[in-house]
Amino acid sequence: MDVVTIGESMAVFTPTSVGLMRQATTFTMRIGGAESNVAVGLARLGHRVGWISKVGSDEFGKAILSFLQGEGVDVSRVKMDGEAPTGIYFKEQRRPNDTRVYYYRKGSAASRLTPADLDEKYIAEAKYLHITGITPALSENCRETIFAAMAIARRHGVKIVFDPNLRLKLWNEADRAKEVMLRMAAESDVVLPGEAEASFLFGKQSVEEWGRRLLGMGASLVVIKLGANGAHYFTNAHHEYVPGFPVERVIDPVGAGDGFAAGLLSGLLEGLRLTEAVQRANAVGALVTMVEGDADGMPERGDVERWMNRHGEDVTR
Repeated sequence: MDVVTIGESMAVFTPTSVGLMRQATTFTMRIGGAESNVAVGLARLGHRVGWISKVGSDEFGKAILSFLQGEGVDVSRVKMDGEAPTGIYFKEQRRPNDTRVYYYRKGSAASRLTPADLDEKYIAEAKYLHITGITPALSENCRETIFAAMAIARRHGVKIVFDPNLRLKLWNEADRAKEVMLRMAAESDVVLPGEAEASFLFGKQSVEEWGRRLLGMGASLVVIKLGANGAHYFTNAHHEYVPGFPVERVIDPVGAGDGFAAGLLSGLLEGLRLTEAVQRANAVGALVTMVEGDADGMPERGDVERWMNRHGEDVTR
């Protein structure tokens, strides 16, 4: 694999109408989960990616496996758990620019991941291990699993990419979340926080100070995401701001950060200059927001190139 990622994927239910979910009568079902979103994004960009997880031996779990296999993601290291359900969550769009998420994932199959579920050879042969701050929030054993995976990666020279993806709803204590994420950042090669996550970890400081702090902890590349405004990247030798791509109408913001991670990893895998890799990340993140669904809007390579070049017609004939 070019990239191996670990985490929970869920069935996502979204009301077909805008407004309070209590008033909704019909829902659409899609598949979502930060790590599997990144996997889909990378696969659509032409990379080999594997996803490690557990799903319930239920219809939702089978739907997840079918969807990811259909997208070209390797799911050979996913296990089915007959004693725990697949997680689900509901996504409520109360009004434009006000999206709320409600999780039902406690005790899910993925929350029962343990270090014994890891295949060392599978991780060792990858170029990158992608992890987020979501999985260690699911359970103590998930936390142990992520750190075990990171240890495997370090033993075999696999670069670790960490996206904090802060989800305070999943943590019992904010201080515990901060402690775990700082440890993960210290053991990673590439760290991808958003502004809110950097502020959570280090307090309100300048972007430059956040970058300096994370580099000082051991990362070789830090990219701080600014949403629609683009991103700053930092190495020990260079710092640059890369503007974003304006989007006229945001349909669904969920998954944009995962698209950014997929675009950046794609650029790194192809040996692009860092500025170009971050530009690709910005473009993928922007394109994701224009389609409803977490992974549905992950673009293919041609889409990204046309968007970045701003060439081509609105209709491909």
